[in-house]
Amino acid sequence: QVQLVESGGGLVHPGGTMRLSCAASGFTIELYEMSWFRQAPGAGREMVARSINFGGRNEYADSVKGRFTISRDRSKNTVYLQMDSLKPEDTAVYYCFARKSGVGNYWGQGTQVTVSL
Repeated sequence: QVQLVESGGGLVHPGGTMRLSCAASGFTIELYEMSWFRQAPGAGREMVARSINFGGRNEYADSVKGRFTISRDRSKNTVYLQMDSLKPEDTAVYYCFARKSGVGNYWGQGTQVTVSL
């Protein structure tokens, strides 16, 4: 059974850091494009960071470039999102997403990140 489970969300002050984890089961992330999306209240879901492959090719939304870093741990079959210099506008539900052309797409259940004083 394919499953993505996010963890690491919570409340953090502006300027703080947080690391989200996405543990995958039922498939190997090495074979998939892995991404993090987020959705703020009243807004659509937007791509935040994307890891194309294990070769290190990553893409980021302009709003998070230089502050967020996506990475993978092959041994743990887990994807991470390191978030630094957090801003109130980063407040959202963050989702892990896996995609493999011709195979399928999978979403995690989401984890809430709140940046506030």
